[in-house]
Amino acid sequence: MPELPEVETTLRGIEPHIQGQTVQNITIRQPKLRWPVSPDLPSILQHQPVLSCNRRAKYLLIRFPTGILLIHLGMSGSLRIFTDGLNQTVQAGKHDHIDIVFTNGTLLRYHDPRRFGAMLWFSGAEEHHPLLQHLGPEPLSDDFNAAYLHQKISNQQRAIKTALMDNAVVVGVGNIYANESLFKSGISPLRPARSLTLAECTLLVGNIRAVLQRAIETGGSTLRDFVNSDGKSGYFQQEYTVYGRQGQSCLQCGTEIMKTTIGQRGTFYCPICQK
Repeated sequence: MPELPEVETTLRGIEPHIQGQTVQNITIRQPKLRWPVSPDLPSILQHQPVLSCNRRAKYLLIRFPTGILLIHLGMSGSLRIFTDGLNQTVQAGKHDHIDIVFTNGTLLRYHDPRRFGAMLWFSGAEEHHPLLQHLGPEPLSDDFNAAYLHQKISNQQRAIKTALMDNAVVVGVGNIYANESLFKSGISPLRPARSLTLAECTLLVGNIRAVLQRAIETGGSTLRDFVNSDGKSGYFQQEYTVYGRQGQSCLQCGTEIMKTTIGQRGTFYCPICQK
């Protein structure tokens, strides 16, 4: 599943091409995504300019004068940009479900083999959308800090890795990045969240930010079908220290990396380096 760095990479890829551009037409080939795409979307967006492009958690928010187009990439979705002069020659494939064409000739194409993604229109304020109402702070924002995290998890008996992947605690720290951040912090993913000290929370917050920022710099991680907006895969997976390395030697101490399951997700750690 595309995680926060992949979504941020996608945002940075499409924003320069569509911000300020006006929608000419929309083609919906397959409306049956995770939630049905509104058949009124083409008439709603035609002739509307893109005011801004943002990200909230793993959602892309494209703002228009009358509302917000909320996009989620699901398990295997991606957005591709085709620039002026190209979109007329790029034939849609089997899983190319939605095309948004702008008056300058730019084409934004939504591709999703598994159809677990979404493209939803919302005419209200962002904070009132039911999918965005109860989200925690962004991990790269000032609102996500050691004092906040320590207070938020102070009464939680569940594993710290589970807490980090809860969007009500902090958004966008998916499985890969939770594993990597905990390893860099020397914290076992199995520990009860409430056992972390303020000092450990300080270290963990710093490493979450560092890991996510590095993943964004390298274009995210290639997992299943993820590609960024120009069709290129990310490269952060080449820098994994524990994720997917069960049975291999720890890069710090040489001990065998272990794998277990927490919350139905594969969890990787070093039993010596992480306490």
